[in-house]
Amino acid sequence: MTIGTIDESQRKAATVVGVSYLCALPPAIFAEFYVRTRLIAFENAAETARNILAHERLFRLGTASNLIVFAVDVALIVALYVVLMPVGRGLALLAAAWGLIETASLVVVTLSDFDVLRILSDADYLHAFDANQLHALARLSVGAHGAAYNVGLVLAGLRSTAFCYLWFKSRFIPRALAAWGMVASFLMGACAFSFIIFPELAKVVPVGIYGAPIFFFELTMGFWLLLKGLRHPGAAPDGATGSAQAGTV
Repeated sequence: MTIGTIDESQRKAATVVGVSYLCALPPAIFAEFYVRTRLIAFENAAETARNILAHERLFRLGTASNLIVFAVDVALIVALYVVLMPVGRGLALLAAAWGLIETASLVVVTLSDFDVLRILSDADYLHAFDANQLHALARLSVGAHGAAYNVGLVLAGLRSTAFCYLWFKSRFIPRALAAWGMVASFLMGACAFSFIIFPELAKVVPVGIYGAPIFFFELTMGFWLLLKGLRHPGAAPDGATGSAQAGTV
């Protein structure tokens, strides 16, 4: 199997990539934007605690949605490796490793969501703490989730940039789409890395700046791979066939 050919396993894996992109987006948006925006008051630990206690089921749904995303991400990473390994085995392996470490890190930090619920559970062993202390501990666990998510986004940016470079090199998809993916992935990872060093930037840089480009790239990729599939590397670029035919008339 070489970069000049596309076998059946690559085509099937490309379908998995397309499905994974589309299946991961709704639960990710629900968990990280809808649930957290509705429940987390970042400057008020007591209000955050009240919101979570009042909407515990919603909080649990957000955690479960994240677990769905992580499970889909593993399938996505493996499928990307299968499709792009013939293009660059070493880089594809490195990208897959970044992706699996990213996913494992986010799965582990999801445990902090359960810590929040335990801290606010009013169990007998928690009576040694007053309400303000418990609210502060719960808010600390919520903050750990956000900090770890930035670490995950850095690794996701590295993983996605590497895979998009292989897409660009392979010509399996339009090069403009692959280039868009590289820029969007690098922007996401770079912003998350800057938030780790300069946390105050997270308050002034809108999430749309670094979130929207990668969102629309993954959405476009999902539909492209399901509707168009992989393009043979030797195929003429978009519009080239029509131009050549026009020149022979």
